[in-house]
Amino acid sequence: MSDAQMIRCASCGAMNRVPLDRLQPGKEPVCGRCKSPLTVPPHPLVVTDATFAEQVDRSMLPVLIDMWAPWCGPCRMITPIVEQLAAEFAGRMRVAKMNVDENPVTAERFRIQSIPALLLLQNGREVDRIVGAQPKTEIVRWIERSIPR
Repeated sequence: MSDAQMIRCASCGAMNRVPLDRLQPGKEPVCGRCKSPLTVPPHPLVVTDATFAEQVDRSMLPVLIDMWAPWCGPCRMITPIVEQLAAEFAGRMRVAKMNVDENPVTAERFRIQSIPALLLLQNGREVDRIVGAQPKTEIVRWIERSIPR
């Protein structure tokens, strides 16, 4: 079942393997243990050096990761766009944010030299990247070109 996403239940903490077709609008997957509704977070996931392997490398979905820093003006400019993308691509792609100042190991792994940098990863490997603030339409076009439907 490679077309699935792992979702942790907010009620009981159980990990659930949810087929992607169950994450489409109008469908309501439930936890296998407690039967509570499972929701895909409509906001970017915050990842760190310590959580990167579990949350990004092992993700069954492609991951868009925003490499940023709090002092970076252009990073703050694209934050609302990244948050919109998390909601719009929920179930098709995971969206994450990583503060490069607090997570130098991963920033070095991907050779981040300029921020903001948006990386698309699949199975823990970089597929593509764009650097610098871009309009939402360009980012969406780039995502659509880089990951299959």
